[in-house]
This record gives sequence, structure tokens and C-alpha cells, in this order.
Amino acid sequence: METTTAVLESFQVIGIKVRTINKDGQSGKDIKALWDRFFTDSILQKIPNKLGGELYNIYTNYESDYLGDYDCILGCKVSSLDEIPEGMTGITIRKDTYETFTSKGELPKSVLDTWQYIWKNKTNRSYGADFDVYGPDAFNSTNATVKTYVSIK
Repeated sequence: METTTAVLESFQVIGIKVRTINKDGQSGKDIKALWDRFFTDSILQKIPNKLGGELYNIYTNYESDYLGDYDCILGCKVSSLDEIPEGMTGITIRKDTYETFTSKGELPKSVLDTWQYIWKNKTNRSYGADFDVYGPDAFNSTNATVKTYVSIK
């Protein structure tokens, strides 16, 4: 799998959150429910101070590594965390070095395949904040393009 490395400046995201774990497929259930809630409850329209049109699926607050509990936050990049609507959370993603991966194909399979590759092959992870970016090319469910950023040491 082709990867690149990038240093990204800090940024802020507001969205909704779930605490999950990869064990026994639990994260798949929890993250699907998070996406369902995001669209069913029109969360996108309720996020103030949005920047750009991308959705961010962030994985952070790792208990240990990819086998432990972690937070998954689904939301949008924002210009400020001054207004966080009730029931939502705000997070600042710090400046960090990331290895980037590009998933292409059917959703959610292509993104899951990328994460399975990362879990099996990436030992230099820092477990800061990792995230998937769903831009304009991400919403063709059979031929989507999604960027994944993994914080590295």
C-alpha cells in the first residue's frame, strides 16, 4: 500500500462521540451507529463555525493501542470551539507527523481494509489522534476516495 508522510498543523473539530473497542467487531457496530445518528439527527447542520465540507472520523484517547478502548468522534473541522452544542464534543488535534493512506473503492470496505493493513503493519504509531477525512470524492459508495492519517513517532 502506498503511503506518504506529512506534518499537519493543529486544527479543531466539533462532532459526536462514542467510546469503543475493536474487540469482537464492537467498533464496527458502534461506528456505524455513530454515522447513522450523525445523519438521522442532522448533526452536520447543527455544527457551528464549520470550515470546508469534509467530515472527519477521529480516533483518539487510546487506552493503550488499537486493541484497547478509544474514542471515535465524527464531525467537521471548525474555526472555533467557543460554541459546542449540547450533546456534542469539541477537540483540538495537535500538530503532529502523520503517515497517510488513501482508500479507494466501496464503502465502508475500502476504509476497513486500510485499517486492517495499518493494524497489521504499522508499529511506529504514536496513538495520538488518527483520523479519516471524507471529502467530496468520499460519497460515491462504490468508488469512494478517503484519506486516513495515522499519527507516528
